[in-house]
Parts: sequence; C-alpha cells; structure tokens
Amino acid sequence: MEAPLQRKLKKIRGMGRNQKRVKKQTLKKENLNQNNMGKRKVVVPGEVIAEGDKLPGEGTKKKGKQIIAMRYGLADESAKLIKIIPLSGVYHPRRGNMVIGKVDELTFNGWRVDIDAAESAFLSLTEVPRFVNKNNLEEVMDIGDVAVFKIQGVNKRGVDLTIKSRSLGKIDEGIIIKINSNKVPRVIGKEGSMIKLIKENTGCNITVGQNGLVWIKGDKIDNELLAKKAIIFVTKKSFISGLTEEVEKWFEENKPSQTKASKTETKTKSSEKAKKSEKSEESKESEKKNEEDNDKKENKKEKKK
Repeated sequence: MEAPLQRKLKKIRGMGRNQKRVKKQTLKKENLNQNNMGKRKVVVPGEVIAEGDKLPGEGTKKKGKQIIAMRYGLADESAKLIKIIPLSGVYHPRRGNMVIGKVDELTFNGWRVDIDAAESAFLSLTEVPRFVNKNNLEEVMDIGDVAVFKIQGVNKRGVDLTIKSRSLGKIDEGIIIKINSNKVPRVIGKEGSMIKLIKENTGCNITVGQNGLVWIKGDKIDNELLAKKAIIFVTKKSFISGLTEEVEKWFEENKPSQTKASKTETKTKSSEKAKKSEKSEESKESEKKNEEDNDKKENKKEKKK
C-alpha cells in the first residue's frame, strides 16, 4: 500500500512543479508581450496560437482547426505556416549548418570537435581539402584549436563535419564570443540585414555559427569590441519590434568619435594652411613694395633728365 501512495505523492508534487513552471513562463510571456509591439508574440506550451487552415511548423501541433504551441518562444506567422522560435535551449545540429567548434581530441583518422551540442561531432581526414599525414594531425589542427565547420550530416553516431570550402577552416585571428543559439536568427536578421549593419558600422568580418559561437575579425581590437557590444545588444533586445532602428541609434551613441590622433593631425594641417596663407600674403605685400620703389626710382631719373 505504501509504494502506490508514494508514487501518487510524487506525481502530485511533479504536477505542482509543472504548474509553477508554466505560471512562471506565463508571467514572463505577459511582460515580454507588453514590450513587443510587432507581429510576433511570446507563447507558452499548450497555448492556442491560431485557428484555421494554416500549417503547423516547428514547435507546434494541430488539433482540429487549432494550432497549439508545444514550447516556450516567439510565434512566427507567415502566409501558410506558423512556427515557434525558441527563446532558450541547446543547439540542435542540422545538415548544412555552419558552426564554430573547438578540437578536443585527435584520433587515428580525424578530429573530435566540441560544437556546443548534445551530439558529438567528428571531422574525418577525407573532409580536409589537402593531404594530411596521419602521424601529424596536429599540423592541420591540434587540441584547443578553433575552426569554422559545415555540418555534412547528422546520424546515430553523431555529427559529421567538413572544412572543404573557402570560408571554412582554422581560426588564427580575431575574437570569439558565445550567444544563445536561439538568438542567431535575430543577429543575422532577415536576408542578413542585421549582421550587414554591424559589419558596415565596425568594419569587421563576422561569421555567425548556428551553434551560437561568433567569430569577429577587424583591423583593430577596438572595432572588434564594438562589434561584440553590438551583437550582445541585439541579443538583449531580440524581443522588440523595430530592432534595426534601435541598433542604428545604438551605433550613433556608442560609435567612437574622431580619435585624438586624427584631431591633432587635423589641427596641424589647418595651422600649416594658415601659415602658408600668411606667407603668401607677406610675399604679395613685399612684391608690391618693390614695384612701388622701382616706380619711384624711374620717376626720379625722368625728372633729372
């Protein structure tokens, strides 16, 4: 009699915890929806998002004519489809994704790579665009090295990677930052609009891995840090509408003004110009005086005659 009773009590306690979690998500959802005036709205599991003929996408299911949320996130509605963009969670690898990872083991036929996912990732010798000596794998990549990879496939064994492309391979310069993988679409923006804006304002090359790791490479560390701050700003404000305008305003307020060196250079140039103009004025005056003196001398000669 005790065992069934204990199971029942555990079930009741579990239900209580679930209710608290849903309540917490609902409160958070209400606060976020107050700040989010765009088309997307924050939804919680079990919430009816829409009714009608629309198709259920990622994170949703259809029950009769109702489309119901299966996870906590932003409801993204298009002409025919409704899906949920998750606001939290781990990265789920997909074929074709570009990711940034760190080598954590060398094997006899390749490299094991940490891509910040539940699944283990592997780069085979055959997926390197040049000949590799099996006895000297570290010549290509060693433990601790970071690189840009593309996911070749996802199977029961794990994730297969490749670096057979121009934009892939080991990272030797710049800085790497970590963001929530669910915020990656907002950082990239529609058709790459957001990341283009950040690149233009910082002069940096930026590679955004779908697993939430971002590689920033600029001519100066100050530019790289500015890009980093901008990306963090986007992730913090990812719920609001008109995010592009907000980022433009942010750059106006945070983009460094003319440096002291350039200011000094400008002052020097302006003073040099002033000196040149003064000299030219003086030379003109001296020429005038010389002409006047010559005229006087000629007049005196004529009078004597």
